[in-house]
Amino acid sequence: MITASATEFAAAVPDGGKLAGLDVGTKTVGLAVCDAHWSFAGPAETIRRAKFTADLEQLRRFVAAQAIVGLVIGLPLNMDGTDSPRTQSVRAFARNCAPLNLPILLWDERWSTQAVERAMIAADVSRARRAEAVDKLAAAHILQGAIDALVNLPRAG
Repeated sequence: MITASATEFAAAVPDGGKLAGLDVGTKTVGLAVCDAHWSFAGPAETIRRAKFTADLEQLRRFVAAQAIVGLVIGLPLNMDGTDSPRTQSVRAFARNCAPLNLPILLWDERWSTQAVERAMIAADVSRARRAEAVDKLAAAHILQGAIDALVNLPRAG
């Protein structure tokens, strides 16, 4: 179920559950996970995209292994807040995740990849290491932004 708002999402997930953050690209999906108290998010892994059924199966295994109770999917909006062709693709990806039976929150991800890239450059991370890590770090950045906003909202108990 794709929730209409952060408040609806917070109410739909059980108290004390871990969330997964997804940075959905055309070639990869970066995955991140947060602790059960929604305090901090960290990078987990990167899935190489294939057919959606294979992507969904990898995501299903990740969700089961991490005991995930909700998904936060980065939504790549235009700078003026409008949808782009990429936005529609991510919305379709989110709809196709319905078989996971998890609440889904689409979270504005403008600047997430750029913020992560700048931080890695500042830390003198090599170009090869940046390419390898950027997707899962962007997913962590997206998830951290969402849990920072969600932490004080009413949640299901």
